[in-house]
Order: sequence, then C-alpha cells, then structure tokens
Amino acid sequence: MPATMGAVLLLCTAVLSACQGDISGSAGGTATEPAPTPGQLVQTPPQLLTTINAAQLLLQLTGAANQQIQQVLNLVGSPVCDIAVYHIEYATLGGANEATTASGALMVPTGSHSGCTGPRPVVLYAHGTSTDRGFNIADLTNQQNAEGIFLAAAFASQGYIVVAPNYVGYDTSTLPYDAFLVGDQQSGEMIDALTAARSALPTASASSTSDSGKLFITGYSQGGYVALATHRAMQARGMPVTASAPMSGPYALAAFVDAVFEGQVNGEAPVLATLLFTAYQHSYGDIYTDPTQVFEAPYATGIDSLFPTTATRGELYAQGKLPQFALFSPTPPAPAYAAFTPATSPTDLAPVFALGFGAGNLITNSYRLAWLTDAQANPDSPAASPGLAMRAALKQNDLRNWLPSAPVLLCGGDQDPEVFWSNAQLEQNYWLGQSATVPLTVLDLDASIATGDPYSTVKTQFEIAKDAVAAIAIVQGATDGGYEAVETAYHTTLVPPFCLGAVKSFFDAR
Repeated sequence: MPATMGAVLLLCTAVLSACQGDISGSAGGTATEPAPTPGQLVQTPPQLLTTINAAQLLLQLTGAANQQIQQVLNLVGSPVCDIAVYHIEYATLGGANEATTASGALMVPTGSHSGCTGPRPVVLYAHGTSTDRGFNIADLTNQQNAEGIFLAAAFASQGYIVVAPNYVGYDTSTLPYDAFLVGDQQSGEMIDALTAARSALPTASASSTSDSGKLFITGYSQGGYVALATHRAMQARGMPVTASAPMSGPYALAAFVDAVFEGQVNGEAPVLATLLFTAYQHSYGDIYTDPTQVFEAPYATGIDSLFPTTATRGELYAQGKLPQFALFSPTPPAPAYAAFTPATSPTDLAPVFALGFGAGNLITNSYRLAWLTDAQANPDSPAASPGLAMRAALKQNDLRNWLPSAPVLLCGGDQDPEVFWSNAQLEQNYWLGQSATVPLTVLDLDASIATGDPYSTVKTQFEIAKDAVAAIAIVQGATDGGYEAVETAYHTTLVPPFCLGAVKSFFDAR
C-alpha cells in the first residue's frame, strides 16, 4: 500500500524557518516542564513552510509531467485559493500507549475568492504506506510527495482546511517504530493531529480563515483503514463527523490477512507483512518471543527495527534484508494446503498471487501451517476466538464491529492487486447485515455504468486511463495485452486520482 503515487513536479523552494519549541525542560537543576498532553502542539505557532498562490499553483500543476495531476485537475477543477502550508508537531501516544510526538501538515486556504476565507470545512487525511523515515506530507517541494500535492490541489486550493499527519515513527517523531494498522493508535493520532491543528487556527498567514465545524475524513490504502478507524473512534467519543470516504483500505483486516495466508498473496507482501507483524509486536508484545518463530533466519535478525528506514526498498532487497516478492515457500506446509500454494482464484489475480511464493521466502512454513490450522479451527467470523496471537490481534483491529451514523463512501477498484476489493465488500456486507439504513455509498471504479450513475464520468475516465497504460505497454513490447503494466500501476497510480475526485464530489454535496 505505497504512499508514493507517482513523481510530481517541484512546486516551490521557499521554506521559512521557525524556532522549535523546547519541551524537555531546562538543564542545570531547574524544574522540568510538564510533559505535553496528547493533541497539544509542541511548537507554537507551527512552522510556516510556504504560501502558494492559486494562479502559480495552477501554472505549476498544468505544466507538470504527471498524468495523475492532470486527472485530478480534470475532476476537481482549477485551484481558486491560495494556500498557507504549515508543519505541525504535536504530542500523541505510540502503539503501546507510550508518550511520543508526531508531525504533519496543516494546509489553510486563503485569498480573495469568497470560498477561501471565513468558516471553512476541515478534511482530515490519512496517507498511504511509506517506509521512508523522513516522509513528510507537508513538504510540497518533495517530488515524491504525490499525496501532499493531491491534497493541495483537490482540497486546500478548493477551500478546505487540510490536516494530514505523518504518523508516529516518521519525520520528526521520536517513536522508533511504525504503528502500522494499529487501529486504536492510528485513529488516536489522527484525533490528536486534528486537535493540535484546530488549536493553531486561525493562523497568522491566513487570519481570516476559520474552522466551520464540518469535518470530513478520508485516506488512501493504509490511510483508508486509518480513516475508517478514525470515524469509528470519533463516533464512539461523541465527536461530530460530517462524512467519511475511505479509499482502497483493508477494513476487514482479519479476513484480509487470512486470505493472504490462504494463498492470495498481495503485491508488496514482504514489506507489508514486516510492517504489520513488527508493529503488532511493538504494540502488544505477544506476537512472538523470537522473530525466528515467524520469519526465516536470514531476515529475522534486526527485523523489529527495520522500519521506518532511510534505505530504499531496492536497497533492502539488494542487501538481503527482505525478499522482493516471496512471502511464502512454494512447498505447501501440509498436503491439505497444496491448493493454497498459491491460490488460483479469482483467476484475474492468480499471476499476482503466484509471485508471492518462491525461494528465499520471508515467512516460515511452520508459522504458515500454524496460521492455517488456527484459521480452519477458528474461521473468520464475528464469533471467532482465534488461538494464534497474531490472528487475535487482527480481530481486535478489524473494523467489522460498528455501524456509522454519518455518511460513508467506500471507493476502490475490483482489480486491485494490493488491497483486494473483496475486503471492502466484506465491510459493506457486515454493515448491511446489521442495518438496511446504513448511510453507505459504494464506488467500484471498475463496475459497469448504470443509468443515472453519479460517478459515470469518473468510471469512464478511469477506464480510459487503464487502456492508456495497457496501450503504452503493448507499444513497448508487452505480449500480455498490457496486463502486467495495468496491475503494477493499479493501486499506486491508477486508482488514487479517480477515487480522490469522487471523494471531493461526495464531500462537496454535504
């Protein structure tokens, strides 16, 4: 579930420095200042990174050699607001409830247009997976920060205040690990980021812009899960949510990982499995007593501190720290599981599943056998009581245990090789099985267009984009009709701009 959705044009180079707040207390025996509480800014006022003019932003975006940017602009329209971009730092909690800090972006619209000042709605955004310790979504000069650019173009420049955390473990955070898909921690951090950002409003560079009280929550991939977990957490706390729109997330998390162990190995599986297992080990402490219980010996040493990292994924593969594709051994852990090694259904994703099996695999066959045995004895269901610690933790973090009272849009595509669309369908089925009145809209970008379909334009443009990727691959010599090229681009570059356009329309209607 990568955060990088494609290269983006360099937007600006002006970065204004600000003094860092001292939260450690002074030396020399004087009294130590009390530790900040979760949601408290640790740098007041927050650091202004840049102010982007709407006309300049449009010129830069339309000149970008990036098809995704053009697709976003086609769906949401040209920028109308200037944007003041701030880097916020705030106190929060880690996966084991330890005190830590985190950072993120606060993008505030301003300018002469009537829709850019006064009370404005807030978009709280959860980004996709990154392994880069230095990741900072507020840094719009980073050519790899596509999500930050998308947020500026689709929301901040259209009159929404944007709040987007970097997650603990990244940028200036003091936590040494990533609390990947730990629902309570990540939703709590989102709420802390929102609290900190609201305390900074109105800002000096956008003094006429304020929070209207309308709150929209969205996010992509890992962030899709985090967005829905945040909606659940805020509803449980009695905090108002206007609507949420998670995109391509693994909401039914227990079922998702069961499917992977049952042979439906998704793209990026070794990286994602490492993030997930080590995050849960740091957070709960009982997933394994030694990493070799889960990971093959060549990878086990140091794996608990592998992510976040300053190394690229290519460097990790070259150094032998992780396999690029092989999550499991090609040898079935027992004869009964030969049909799962790999899975062959659904057939359109079978080639993706097959990549997850090979020599030099990450997960031991003995652990996979223990997983499959437990899944057979305690299959995924609301009443299941898994015996394996990791399956129990996944059930604890599964989002099939609540009903939203505010409108929800689930967006994605049914050919996604990294976060399977069937997972969104499991969440949908759970909700509808509990109540026929759940305020739910489901958008499968690959679904056929029905009469009066409000998302017909998005679906049509998505199909055109897929065909273009396939056509380019064929011209370059692909003999599979462009299948591999489309599957490679599907989750990271094809789906995001179109779901983002649909989300913007969904929020605008509220």
